[in-house]
Amino acid sequence: MYLAAASGAGNSFTTILFLLLLFGVVYFLMIRPQQKRRREAQELQNKLGPGDQIVTIGGLHGTIVSVDADVATLEVAPGVQVKFARPAIARVLHRQEAEEAAPVDEAEAADEPVADDDTVADTQKKD
Repeated sequence: MYLAAASGAGNSFTTILFLLLLFGVVYFLMIRPQQKRRREAQELQNKLGPGDQIVTIGGLHGTIVSVDADVATLEVAPGVQVKFARPAIARVLHRQEAEEAAPVDEAEAADEPVADDDTVADTQKKD
């Protein structure tokens, strides 16, 4: 009789230990990283200011014009302003990313010299 009671107690201890271990793994693999991402998003939203180039969670690119308590006003085109909730802002673009995302101005593109195929062929013949 003593043997049966001892094996039953050991079996329940193993089950409890397994459940605690499983909860620990879930915490470190799922809950903790999610809390970290949420903290980073909150810091990003708190640092927003006028002039920042941003991307919303829907993929809309714009420049922040003003920031209120929970609303950010964005300029998405010259003279076009829209209001977004601050949590809808996914990321802030760095200057280099903002320049890459900006469309090329046609006037600037027209000023750049363009080599036609004849010019390239002439320079290759000389070499």
